[in-house]
Order: sequence, then structure tokens, then C-alpha cells
Amino acid sequence: MKDLAYLNKFLYKYRWRLIPGTLFVVISNIFSVLTAQVIRIAFNLVTENISVYQLFSGFNRQEIIYNILGYGLMMFGILVLLLALIRGLFLFFMRQTIILMSRHIEYDLKNVIYNHYQKLSLAFYRRHNTGDLMNRVTEDVSRVRMYLGPGIMYTINTVTLFIIAICFMLTVDVRLTIFSILPLPILAITIYYVNNIIHFRSEKIQQRLSALSSFVQENFSGIRVIKSYVREESIRQSFAGESENYKTHSMALVKVQALFFPVMLLLVGLANVIIMYVGGVEVMRGTITAGNIAEFIVYLNLLTFPVMSLGWVTSLIQRAAASQKRINEFLHEQPEIVSPNVDKHIVNGRISFDNVSFIYPDTGIQALKNVSFTAEPGQMIAIIGRTGSGKSTIANLIMRMYDTTGGQVRVDNVPLQHLNLEGYRSQVGFVPQEVFLFSDTIANNIAFSADVLNMPLVEQAARDAAVYQNIMELEQGFETLIGERGVTLSGGQKQRVSIARAIVKHPQILIFDDCLSAVDTRTEEEILNNLGGIMQGKTSIIIAHRISTIKNADKILVMDNGEIVEQGTHDDLMEQKSVYFELYEKQLLEEEENV
Repeated sequence: MKDLAYLNKFLYKYRWRLIPGTLFVVISNIFSVLTAQVIRIAFNLVTENISVYQLFSGFNRQEIIYNILGYGLMMFGILVLLLALIRGLFLFFMRQTIILMSRHIEYDLKNVIYNHYQKLSLAFYRRHNTGDLMNRVTEDVSRVRMYLGPGIMYTINTVTLFIIAICFMLTVDVRLTIFSILPLPILAITIYYVNNIIHFRSEKIQQRLSALSSFVQENFSGIRVIKSYVREESIRQSFAGESENYKTHSMALVKVQALFFPVMLLLVGLANVIIMYVGGVEVMRGTITAGNIAEFIVYLNLLTFPVMSLGWVTSLIQRAAASQKRINEFLHEQPEIVSPNVDKHIVNGRISFDNVSFIYPDTGIQALKNVSFTAEPGQMIAIIGRTGSGKSTIANLIMRMYDTTGGQVRVDNVPLQHLNLEGYRSQVGFVPQEVFLFSDTIANNIAFSADVLNMPLVEQAARDAAVYQNIMELEQGFETLIGERGVTLSGGQKQRVSIARAIVKHPQILIFDDCLSAVDTRTEEEILNNLGGIMQGKTSIIIAHRISTIKNADKILVMDNGEIVEQGTHDDLMEQKSVYFELYEKQLLEEEENV
């Protein structure tokens, strides 16, 4: 239960639902036990009056006695029905408090997990797949809710009913009570043994379910690639394998539960047999009445469902513990990137790298080695180099998606770690290399950074990103739903919508991470000309592979193997006739060949 202890704060928060719910459970069980008392009295009344009825055999008074007995039994029947109705009313109140409490906690827990996800750093998402993250906030939380609702409700019901029923049984006959509860220790040992098996197998099931969810999510996201390479049959077989694995683990748990319930029923039936045998002996001795045996059988029948549900509740608790353990693993994860508690800083746009080195924590790859450069406000800094040379890492460090492992990144001469992160990022426009668009309208995708949709600003940003005309050609224009990850748009259109999203908030720093690769040269030139007017007095960082994209930059950094091997203007670098010159000549030759 140590994993489930995390939920105690929620139980305390909703204590004014839990406490009345517990009280309603106790009251409903009291009315259940009172039913057994009424049946005992009715049973004794019948047995006592049968002999009286027989004494008046042949007399007129026999019919009167018969009518009185029938009237009495009818009244007892009505009383039993009334007690059942009152009990049902309190059971309704019990569900309205405890089950509703579990729904409130489910809502709170999902928000806690999701808010914690939001705080975690980019490195966390590189280590874990999306399907696993989704499974913990949906399936795992649902299983925890089953513990908080039905699990707690039936546990309280079982405990209180056992206490009340056994107390009443002891007042009738101690010896008969002891004999009737003899199977219970065996039941307790069985439950203890089975608990460990259920817990272990529940954890395995959750792990397989996460793997299955991840597999499905990944393949749905990459459905175009699957169809392009005609891999549907192979994927179907892989899915069948994952499903079979999940089924195997689920069946292993079901087999344990299938054995558990019959054993419990056997023990309950054994208790009934003991009551009838021992009780019959006591009746013959005259120590108890036949009504007491009926009363004990009713008590035991009242305990039958709680005993049967005990295995189910045990399974709920064990599966919830396994799920909460998985949730706790992520909740205990601490973000590597933490924002200091300082006021928002108004960014001017000066960026400086001082001997910055960086090693990716999840792979151990050294992406940067002693990188130093300065970008003044209003300057356009371009970064070029081969794939894997560290260009995107510089963009991630400026955004503070990671912290440096050596050296210092400063903005306006202030170390980046000392800036209010939310305030800083709100003044930076970032266009990532891998464009991501939401399943929403084009207008909402462009206005993503704003709380309110301002269509004039959205339309102007689309014009500046040279995508306005493409949008207007769509049937619903800016209200067009673009599908998951922008699947309905071409690569170039997605890149330009992403650019519009970055510039709509007029950032003080704008970072382009190779986001013009899918647009033609003419469109690229139009976008860069538009940005020249927008970014006056602001800092631009443009990462590119094509020299045509960056030749007008104020400073060009040439990266190779995580180091800056050259820096300067286009003309300066061309005069040096080194790495940059070779790249230029090579690209020029490729363009001529393509023509």
C-alpha cells in the first residue's frame, strides 16, 4: 500500500464526502442485520404457533389462529421489505458520496499528472514514448479510480458488515459463532498468498498495455510511410504479436482469479454446513431456537457477497497499486530545466555563447565543443554545416530546452539560467526543424501563442510567411481543419504555417532551425525579405543547409563536428577559400546539374 499512500492527500481533501459515505455504509449494514432479527422472530413465531394451530384441530378457533398467523407473517414481510428499502436508500447515498469522490480525485489526479508532464524537460520526452505517457494518464488513472471508488466502498462495506454481523452472532451463541467463522482464517491466508501473484501479474499487464498503446500510436502517426512501403501485413503481424503478449499476461491473471472465487464460495458453503450441523445440535439441546439458525444463515448469506467481492476488491487494489507505482515513477521525475523565481526580463536580443560545450544526457554524444560567438540586437546570425555538426543543439540551448554541460549562454549579459523561463520564451519565436501542427484550424495554429484569436494579425503573419495565398485557395480558408500533424498540407505549406506561428507574436529573438528546406528558392527569398522588415532591431538566428538562405546574414557561423571552424560575412568567408567556400562551390555545382 506504500504506492497508494500518495493518494491520501486526495482522500483528506474530499474527507467530507468520504466520512458521510462511510457513515451511510454503516447505517445500511445495520438495516441489513436488523432484517435477520426480524426473520428470527418470524421463524420462531411460525414454529411456536404451528403446535397451537394443531391443538385446535377440528375447532372453529383454528381458523382464527390461522388468520392471526397469516396477518403476523404479512406484517413481518412488509417490515423486511421496508428495511430493504431503507437500506437501499442509504446504499444510494453511499454511492453518491464515495463514487463521486473517486471521480473528483480522478479529475484532480489527471490534472496533477498532466501539469507535471508540462514541467518536465525535453530530455524526459526523448527517453519515453508517447504511448506510455498517454497510458499512465488514462488507463493507469482509471484503475486507481476503481480503487478509490468501488475498492474503498466495498472494503468499508465488508469490514463494517463483518463487525456488526459477528457482534450480533456472538450475542446469540458464542460456540456457534466460533464454528461458523472457522473458515475465515483459511480465507485470509488464501487472500494473502494470491495478493502477491495478482500484484506481480498486474504490473506485467500494465507494461504490456503501455507497449501496445505505444505501438498503435506510433503506427497510426506513420501510416503514410507504412502504406508507401506496403508494410501493412508486416505491421498487422507485429500488432497481433503485441496483442498476443498482452492476452497471455491477462489470461495468467484471470486464471488466478478464476481459482480464487470458487475457493471463497467453497469456504462460505462450508460455513453454512457448519451452522446447520452445530446449530441443529444446539436446538436439540434447547440452548437456541430454530429461528436462531435461520438468523445465522441470513447473517452468513449477508457476508457471502462481501466475501465474494473480497477477491475482486483485492484485485482492484493490487492493480491500482501497480498503476499508481507507474504514475509515481513519473511524478517523482524532476525537471532538469527549472525556472528561477524572478521577475520577467524584457529581452533586448543580445545572445552570447562563452566556450559552450554540451553532451546529450540520454546518448552521451558530445554535440558542442567550446563554442563562442555573440549576436547583437538587430543582427541576423546564420549557422551552416553538415548534418550532425551541432546546429540544432545551438537552437535548443538558446531556447533553454537543455542546460549547457560546459561554458555559459547569456542573454543581455545575464546567464540564461537566471532568467524567468516563461517570460523569456514568450519573447522568442522558434520554428523547429521538425514542423508540428495541431489538429485544428489553420488560424488557431498560427495564433497558437496568443490567448485571443486576432485575425488581422494572423492574416498578416500568413502574408509575411508567404502562405496567405495558399490558405485562401483552400475551400474554408483560415478555418480549414488541417488534420493530425498537418497531414492535409504539403511540406512547404506546413513549414510556412509554422513560420507564421513564430512571427505572429513579434518576438524579440527569432530562431529558424532549417525550416526553409521544403520551400523553393523564390518563396524562400520572399520570406527572408519580409523578415528583414519584421526583425528590424531584433535578433535572428537562421540555421540552414543552403547558402542561398544565409548569404545576406550579418554573421555566418560554419559548424563542423560540434565546433565553429569559420565565422564572418559571406564575402569574408568566400575570400578565405576554406570550408564555406567549398560548400558554396559544391551547392553551385549541384544547382547547375539540376538545371
